[in-house]
Amino acid sequence: MEIINYNKTLEQNNQLLVIAHLSQFLTYVTGFGGLIVPLLLWLTTKDTVNGMDEHGKSIVNFQLTVLLITILSVPAILLFGLGILSLIFIGVVAFVIPIVNAVRASNGEKPSTFMTIPFIS
Repeated sequence: MEIINYNKTLEQNNQLLVIAHLSQFLTYVTGFGGLIVPLLLWLTTKDTVNGMDEHGKSIVNFQLTVLLITILSVPAILLFGLGILSLIFIGVVAFVIPIVNAVRASNGEKPSTFMTIPFIS
């Protein structure tokens, strides 16, 4: 009979956290990779890498927030004309926040949740 040890220690892998944050830029290349790749990294390593659960949730919540605001901004262009301003704003924020969070992850800090709706808690 084999004894299974469930008291595993989580490894500290800040480089993987940084890669998870920077993989959000795949959206600019593929259009959808910025959500899929971090989601897969989070789901496969959240139980083995220290901080991945928190950072992964932050990334997925941020990407879903960006997607929702983008979808809502398109009709707002026709209705109020303010949709263009919100698309410019979300474009800048979607470029800056992954960089900020990658730096924070490399320093072992918690991710920034600026302008993020907590879909997954």
